Amino acid sequence: MADPSSYRPKPGQIPDSPGVYKFRDEHGRVIYVGKAKSLRQRLANYFQDLSGLHPRTRTMVTTAASVEWTVVSTEVEALQLEYSWIKEFDPRFNVKYRDDKSYPYLAVTLNEEFPRAQVMRGAKKKGVRYFGPYAHAWAIRETVDLMLRVFPVRTCSAGVFKRSAQIGRPCLLGYIGKCSAPCVGRISPGEHRELAEEFCDFMAGRTGAYIRRLEKQMQEAAEEMEYERAARLRDDIGALKRAMEKSAVVLADATDADLIAVAEDELEAAVQIFHVRGGRVRGQRGWVTDKVEAVTTGDLVEHALQQLYGEERGDAVPKEVLVPALPEPVEPVAQWLTQRRGSQVSLRIPQRGDKKDLMATVGRNAQQALALHKTKRASDLTTRSRALEEIAEALGLDSVPLRIECFDISHLQGDDVVASMVVFEDGLARKSEYRRFQIKGFQGQDDVRSMHEVVGRRFKRYLQEKQKSGEWTEEPDDDAPVEGDGQVDPDRTAGGPVDDDGRPKRFAYPPQLVVVDGGAPQVAAARRALDELGIDDVAVCGLAKRLEEVWLPEDDDPVVLPRSSEGLYLLQRVRDEAHRFAITYQRSKRTKRLKSSPLDTVAGLGDTRRQALLKHFGSLKRLRAATIDEICEVPGVGRKTAETVAAALAGAAPPAPAVNTATGEIIEDDGVPPAALSAERGQER
Repeated sequence: MADPSSYRPKPGQIPDSPGVYKFRDEHGRVIYVGKAKSLRQRLANYFQDLSGLHPRTRTMVTTAASVEWTVVSTEVEALQLEYSWIKEFDPRFNVKYRDDKSYPYLAVTLNEEFPRAQVMRGAKKKGVRYFGPYAHAWAIRETVDLMLRVFPVRTCSAGVFKRSAQIGRPCLLGYIGKCSAPCVGRISPGEHRELAEEFCDFMAGRTGAYIRRLEKQMQEAAEEMEYERAARLRDDIGALKRAMEKSAVVLADATDADLIAVAEDELEAAVQIFHVRGGRVRGQRGWVTDKVEAVTTGDLVEHALQQLYGEERGDAVPKEVLVPALPEPVEPVAQWLTQRRGSQVSLRIPQRGDKKDLMATVGRNAQQALALHKTKRASDLTTRSRALEEIAEALGLDSVPLRIECFDISHLQGDDVVASMVVFEDGLARKSEYRRFQIKGFQGQDDVRSMHEVVGRRFKRYLQEKQKSGEWTEEPDDDAPVEGDGQVDPDRTAGGPVDDDGRPKRFAYPPQLVVVDGGAPQVAAARRALDELGIDDVAVCGLAKRLEEVWLPEDDDPVVLPRSSEGLYLLQRVRDEAHRFAITYQRSKRTKRLKSSPLDTVAGLGDTRRQALLKHFGSLKRLRAATIDEICEVPGVGRKTAETVAAALAGAAPPAPAVNTATGEIIEDDGVPPAALSAERGQER
């Protein structure tokens, strides 16, 4: 690990002007490329106290051994040079998007004497017109097949074209009218090129004028009683309309735009792009990236723009680029896009209307892409095996942890303190064995004490099951098996320990590894709970979310797993699942508490009559003000019950009036305003 002060330039050596800088490691390899409006101010940020740096930035500057820079005249030049260097050096600490698949394009080879329409993948070639990308190659072939009736351009390979020219006979497409057969001279090179350019214009979105022209020709042919020609034109129009229907209209004003959406978590980000031409979605693509540097959503958008348009010019850069967040600063990026297009490009966030709705759709696609990427990574058997082996090696375990249990504590400012336990076996979640706990040993907020209590209770149950001295009475909502969050696994009853009635034993399976959400204090508490019970064959570790460091009991320094480690990824997934499950339980308890009513304590008053009372009077306030005779008017409520209800409400203190924070109105019924719940969720853990 290098000391950044060993290669820090003197302040006077760094120019106060725009430029691009490179960090190199001890072997001279470029590990990071960045740009700055002021090189002096930006580079000074890297050489401050290491404790003040983002963990990923700190890793980069301690890996580097030198820094160098190049001065440019404008921020736009800096943006272009940064893109060129990232592409050239492939630095390990820069965000690099990777395609989740190789997307096919419809390509027209205008660089050939007889342009050809075909499916192309991979890097774009000079002189070739591209349309797409498409999700599937068959979608391109279906579209082209419809279009060839009207634009019979060449689609055959060079070998087939040469063979047909030698024998003087076209291929089958030439005979059925889906190729103009330039190979045998039925059409001149100039005429065929004009046909290919019309095909490109139609695919680019200039469809309305061409269809109107065909309709006019059809009407003229019908008036001149050339019915066969009119019928052919009618069929041509139908074929073009069917080709257009394959991409629905999403923007009514025939806009040319690219919409970019980002879905991200602590570790990865997914980008989805919709290419809209003539108001229709003409292509879609997506990328996924590891967040190897400290980046904001605006930074991810800027990297995506570089990836999209770094090699593009002219109409390939649309008039509008809609994004979820703007890069900072936005002016150089907008100028760079304008230069690449050759005319003004609008880079903005959609605020209302169809464009905002379409952006929401693109955002949902990005979320699904990120979830699918994580699912594929987690479901691969080889990857899971490698992850478990890496965990065992990093933590010094004798064998791989086939069963991992993770604990998390959740509360809202010390209220409704609960805990969760999730179980992963062989790297996969076993939702039927999830458990949830209420903290009962004390009141208030103390995550360390809560962790000690929960781990102790879980393993006390394990020892009870192990001793098999008899069944215990289970308290409501405490250490309860999950209902509704996972499905019962029939395999567990078939293969594992079971009770006399055939049901699987609760807490009967000891884990090889206990993971707690937190750092050294939480790990020490969990280890202490196990030691007090005499359990010494279960390993314990903690995963601190802020720095993603793995803590072991009695170790002063954490274990730092590589960012690319599958073991770290599995631990993070286990920790995040425990956090999700704990938050879900905590919210449900808080909702029940907030919705509780004095009527809940009335003996003999069930849900049906309770709802009938509230429906009849409209609110708890009006019911409290009602007389016994008025309460008796409710169907199903007798005088004795009415007296009990009136006495219960009289003894209960009226709640403070709820206020709608958006409108300032007082909410008179016993409901809880959604705005209050939203505010509380921002403070929950």
